Amino acid sequence: MTSTHPKPKLVATDVDGTLIDDADRISPRTKAAVGAVLADGATFVLATGRPPRWIDPVVSELGYAPLAICGNGAVVYDSATDRVLASHTLDTETLGWLAEIAERVLPGCGLAAERVGVSAHDAATPQFVSSPTYEHAWLNPDDTVVSYAEVIDAPAIKMLIRFSTARSSEMRAALAPLIGDRAEITYSTEHGLIELAVPGVTKASGLAEVARRMSVREDEIVAFGDMPNDVPMLTMAGHGVAMGNAHPEARAAADEVTGTNVDDGVAMVLERWWT
Repeated sequence: MTSTHPKPKLVATDVDGTLIDDADRISPRTKAAVGAVLADGATFVLATGRPPRWIDPVVSELGYAPLAICGNGAVVYDSATDRVLASHTLDTETLGWLAEIAERVLPGCGLAAERVGVSAHDAATPQFVSSPTYEHAWLNPDDTVVSYAEVIDAPAIKMLIRFSTARSSEMRAALAPLIGDRAEITYSTEHGLIELAVPGVTKASGLAEVARRMSVREDEIVAFGDMPNDVPMLTMAGHGVAMGNAHPEARAAADEVTGTNVDDGVAMVLERWWT
């Protein structure tokens, strides 16, 4: 199948639910498609809600260390050199204000903060801290449990609000009118987890930052994603692709819907330009 969109110069893809399958693996077909992108001289980047310290397993699967837009756009990370190239953090005053709103609107919720140092494995910076009531939505061996006050006592690339008995979309609906434009609010799972970042910081802003570094125009980008935190990137890119397993908001924002993450949906599209 031939694409009507010109061959992109930059490929950006979400990781979970998009590039990797449900066993956290990258299939041989998808790995080959990424290899063809690189062999042709195009740029390949990850755009994920993951922090930099969770990029290593993806690099191992790819066999290639790309630039990574982490924390939903809050961090640009060079996985080849283990360097944080740019970061955007919520200040402690804003974190305190957000925490007060969260506890008032969602009593009993847990709070956590994702921080970043100069590298993915900066031992001087406790990179994930959570309150005692925070319940993880997935395995997080890097967690440091601290007091409520300590969660908000240092700048963070994002605050996480966890309420395991609620849907994330319901949490966003309850919080958004009160938070307004003082924080970016999104989610990457419906299992009761909201993520807050600096206003205007999204995967789209992070991708735009990388594109400027590479002298690539937005209309020369193809982007892949599956969840609401991918929506800004899907609408910003010249060609936005939602996965077959994507959330309705991602599907509505995309220019097309491809196969699922377990059926090589990313490769299906890339092979139109790179075979």
